[in-house]
Amino acid sequence: MALLSTQIPQRIDRLPWTGWHWTVVIGLGITWVLDGLEVTIVGSIGSRLQDPVALGLSSYQVGLTASAYLAGAVAGALGFGYLTDRYGRKKLFLVTLAVYLVATLLTAGSWNFASFAVFRFLTGLGIGGEYAAINSTIDELIPAARRGYVDLAINGSFWFGAILGSGASIVLLDPAAIDQRVGWRLSFGIGAILALGILFVRRVIPESPRWLLTHGRADEAERVTVVIEERVRRDLGEALIEAQGAILIDTERRHGLLDVWHTMRRIYPQRTLVAFALMISQAFLYNAIFFTEALVLSTFFHVRPSDVGYYIFPFALGNLLGPLVLGPLFDAVGRKPMIAATYGLSGILLLATGILFVRGVLDATSITLCWSVVFFFASAAASSAYLTVSETFPVEIRAMAIAIVYGAGTLVGGALAPALFGALIATKSPDRVFDGYLLGAIAMLVAALVELRFGVEAARRRLEDIAAPLSASAAAPLAG
Repeated sequence: MALLSTQIPQRIDRLPWTGWHWTVVIGLGITWVLDGLEVTIVGSIGSRLQDPVALGLSSYQVGLTASAYLAGAVAGALGFGYLTDRYGRKKLFLVTLAVYLVATLLTAGSWNFASFAVFRFLTGLGIGGEYAAINSTIDELIPAARRGYVDLAINGSFWFGAILGSGASIVLLDPAAIDQRVGWRLSFGIGAILALGILFVRRVIPESPRWLLTHGRADEAERVTVVIEERVRRDLGEALIEAQGAILIDTERRHGLLDVWHTMRRIYPQRTLVAFALMISQAFLYNAIFFTEALVLSTFFHVRPSDVGYYIFPFALGNLLGPLVLGPLFDAVGRKPMIAATYGLSGILLLATGILFVRGVLDATSITLCWSVVFFFASAAASSAYLTVSETFPVEIRAMAIAIVYGAGTLVGGALAPALFGALIATKSPDRVFDGYLLGAIAMLVAALVELRFGVEAARRRLEDIAAPLSASAAAPLAG
């Protein structure tokens, strides 16, 4: 055992917000922009892909390709999540972005259902790996006082990508503007261009000092922290306040997969339950509605494929505004009340939308407005699920915990949802589609109750106080 007393976590958390933090936000937050772009483009072109001049897919096959993307995301999260905890945050968030870039270009060259599904799986592989690597890195570099808002805002940037995707689809899916044999293929080039540009930004983002500290690289952690402090001091133009407190770390303590199982199952079982409940419910809700939105609009409201982007735009805008408007309350009011409130309201409003839909009182415009209101709250709720997992488990297993919960949540609540809703929509029965809405609403309401009963209040608290590092000497984990 080699014990080291360090203030590195305290030094990071006491830093004021400056331009350096914006570099982190931009460089890492692009993950959700890319995911939003991907999902929106595929959602927008869903009906176009059924055209013989494109790939001639059935509505069921469109749903299956969405499930293939999510299945890839599960595999990527688990595989790259393990590597992120073992080999470091920075190496993996560069690798996963490169995987996404190559797979997106391959998707543009798809020639039939099988090739499109395979390339969507590979694209999901990169995005899933990004979720594990990026969420852990963000929370380990952002000061405690702003962690909630920043995390929600970054996760909510998914919808900025959705807006880009919907805008692009309006042009690229317009037969009068673009030959539809290539228009849907060009849609994927946008994501590849963004990914290529952001690779250069990520090169200047450092490795997490918290990860270095707990993996026997204390000297490197100190050097990185000093560089960060110098950058913040220059941006601030004045001296930094002194850090308070310290933590005792065993720098020779090593960690493996058994630590992940023991921590999630034995030490923090209630936190694991909350994490799964939040992730599964929001994954089902989002993937059920968003991946099949274009199919609902075209099947029940006869919206042309080239016009779907006009309807996705307000839907995406409501999702984007939710975390930005409600995000500060997650730090000011607290995690538990805000998470429960956003999940509960999402479920209630979705149920109301489903009732109006099945009664036939909605048209394409009004159902889009209803969805926009539902997901104003649901977007903040979904973002808080990632925040919850990231900040309530120890640093040594953080990426893997995110990967497991995201993977299970996506597999159960996400990968099945698009195929299920695709089949429900294929019946052309509003009653059957309502059954899906009802299931999503119940899932969100159950998650709200689980959060109220078992959730951890983590607002404005240092990560090490919420969950002591496994390397912390004589540290007693918090109950729950």
